[in-house]
Amino acid sequence: MKPSSPTTSAFPAVAAQGLVTFLGAGPGDPGLLTLRAVEALTAADVLIAEPDVLDVVRTHARAGVDTPQLTVADEVSAAAGVPVIRDAANLVMEAARAGRRVVRAVTGDPGLDGNAAGEMLACANAGIPFEVVPGVATAVGVPAYAGVSLRGEQGADVRFVDARTASARCWSEVGASDGSLVVSATLETVSAAAAELVSAGRSPETPLTVTVGGTTTRQRTWCATLGTIAQVFKQGKVLPSPEGSRPVIAVVGEQGASARREELAWFESKPLFGWRVLVPRTKEQAASLSDQLRSYGAVPHEVPTIAVEPPRTPQQMERAVKGLVTGRYEWIAFTSVNAVKAVREKFEEYGLDARAFAGIKVAAVGEQTAASLIEFGVKPDLVPSGEQSAAGLLEDWPPYDPVFDPIDRVFLPRADIATETLVAGLIELGWEVDDVTAYRTVRASPPPADTREAIKGGGFDAVLFTSSSTVRNLVGIAGKPHNVTVIACIGPATAKTAEEHGLRVDVLSPEPSVSKLAEALAAYGEARREAAKEAGESVARPSERRPGARRRRTT
Repeated sequence: MKPSSPTTSAFPAVAAQGLVTFLGAGPGDPGLLTLRAVEALTAADVLIAEPDVLDVVRTHARAGVDTPQLTVADEVSAAAGVPVIRDAANLVMEAARAGRRVVRAVTGDPGLDGNAAGEMLACANAGIPFEVVPGVATAVGVPAYAGVSLRGEQGADVRFVDARTASARCWSEVGASDGSLVVSATLETVSAAAAELVSAGRSPETPLTVTVGGTTTRQRTWCATLGTIAQVFKQGKVLPSPEGSRPVIAVVGEQGASARREELAWFESKPLFGWRVLVPRTKEQAASLSDQLRSYGAVPHEVPTIAVEPPRTPQQMERAVKGLVTGRYEWIAFTSVNAVKAVREKFEEYGLDARAFAGIKVAAVGEQTAASLIEFGVKPDLVPSGEQSAAGLLEDWPPYDPVFDPIDRVFLPRADIATETLVAGLIELGWEVDDVTAYRTVRASPPPADTREAIKGGGFDAVLFTSSSTVRNLVGIAGKPHNVTVIACIGPATAKTAEEHGLRVDVLSPEPSVSKLAEALAAYGEARREAAKEAGESVARPSERRPGARRRRTT
């Protein structure tokens, strides 16, 4: 029998007193979770996580997992931005003694977390089995995302210091070194740490990078020297600020020199880095589009503009689905994911599955519609080779041939507001069409007040419109986007509708595809970034250009 690998083997059986997994959640980017961490999270009965990483790990936990809240031990720790958790050990022990699988998630790596070490000792003393799943250490992961290599070609020493607990002796020792130094501090304390190093012997001209929000799309990095960091923060209006207690990672040494970092800053130089992009679609419809936007550094925000409801009279749909089984149709054509969903739900209602499509040719418009069918277990026979639209489908649809086509009828399940283009085209090709209302589209409820305010007030950097109806419905339920917001449209018809509503269209997709629309927006963002650099200006998001918006220094 082939031995299982360490990352795919099952977790140890739970003993009577349970099992505790001490898990490193990394610096903040959910993509940095290890495969082993995801396995542990999916098996957890109880998830005890520090507030900073709760959202990172919770998405991988099963539904119904217990997530007891942690509390801060003292006000001093809270003010420093790195809270000491008071009751974590008690919660861990209580759940483990009840025979439950417990995941204790900490920021970064548990091996570098003093609180986690204490909790491990408590488990060991109590005879409770535990294991450790390492994570990406914050002090290593954040510099990597900031474009700062900790070691160069010469292989200099690298030292790590926590400014909160560093003693005078510690500052003296690291100040006398000429290697790279990684300092964990806060926005408010990093200047004092720099002064300590200068007092201990480091040159004030030593390069320094300071990164806040590392590995997330909120990441910001400042380049300075030990002697100028306080002035850089003051001139950039970084401090004083209510956010002064936010944790930062500062890297001291030649590896963080400004010119070098400019070449290596891969994360913050993504074309849409930090852009808040409004996607007027449901979370299910927008999944692949949102993933693509994240790959460009954007922060997608899905807002449904339509709600899908069953048809008012279901009899027509019921007859058509029964006709599929009895051989009434030669073809069935799906023009949307919602149409696939409507037919699938009706199949499940009758106890049918994908096998009911045997002998029937299936057509699909669009990559997402085709993917939805494949997920159902049906591979489309026809997908447009060109334009992904009803017109594109008609270009490839064969005319009815009484010799080769035993049946001349097409089942077309679609929305109540769909256009007649496909029906008219199929009839012209000689087919009989059962044009059936599979679902109704109605205007969605307005989004929360803060989202509406962000739309109208310029809080979003861009809006992606994927159809004319998304334009009309978004304006109807939330108001018109601010004039600083970049408007991107999937095609000429959508752009025309946007202009009719008083919107300036900045980006037009070269093809009617959501993927190409996202690519076009990314190209626009890249061109905008390059133009700012050539003009000698700091790179700012569109929302930072609106009156009253606080400008952040990103160099």
